[in-house]
Amino acid sequence: MLAAVDDLALTGPSLRVRIPREEDAAALFAAASDPEVTRWFSWGPYTSQDEARAYLARLPAQRARGEHFDLVVEHLQAGPIGISGLGEPVMRDRHAVIGSWLGRAWWGTGANRECKALMCHLAFAVLGFDRVGAYANVEHARSQRALERIGFEREGVLRGYHRHGDRTLDVVVFGLLRAQWEAGPLPAVPVTVAGEPPPAFVVT
Repeated sequence: MLAAVDDLALTGPSLRVRIPREEDAAALFAAASDPEVTRWFSWGPYTSQDEARAYLARLPAQRARGEHFDLVVEHLQAGPIGISGLGEPVMRDRHAVIGSWLGRAWWGTGANRECKALMCHLAFAVLGFDRVGAYANVEHARSQRALERIGFEREGVLRGYHRHGDRTLDVVVFGLLRAQWEAGPLPAVPVTVAGEPPPAFVVT
């Protein structure tokens, strides 16, 4: 039996990251049916709202097993605008990898920076991680610049790391350590935390 659904939410000046709900499917489908949004991913674009519903249905079990922790990115006025999550967790070594996507209307608005501030607060201050990693395709210059601007450090290239359709692509790996996060720009974003995180992701 799955653990009880947690109620964690982190709120910033204009965004909230929270546990996804079934009713988020329509908004997520609308954003992720854009081929430009999913261009660098191993999935998408969505062609049916059923795909968004199936994705949401998988999340509670993944959280309970400590496999993956995705949250809806919700604009406080506009509603759901994307997803951000922590994957590849290694609890013994206290690290995970962050991944995010936002609807195209929110690119260049500062939403990504605020989203990353919320998620890094979650990783370091709430869950107790010591490192957050990130990947970006070697050709995805915009993503790489965005990570560097908020304090992530470029660490190298993983060759043939990401399977995308029938192609195997190289990715740049980035890392942010707890001390770098504390000294960087993200903690300046005010964050309010409500609820409790899933126990499987809390460092003990």
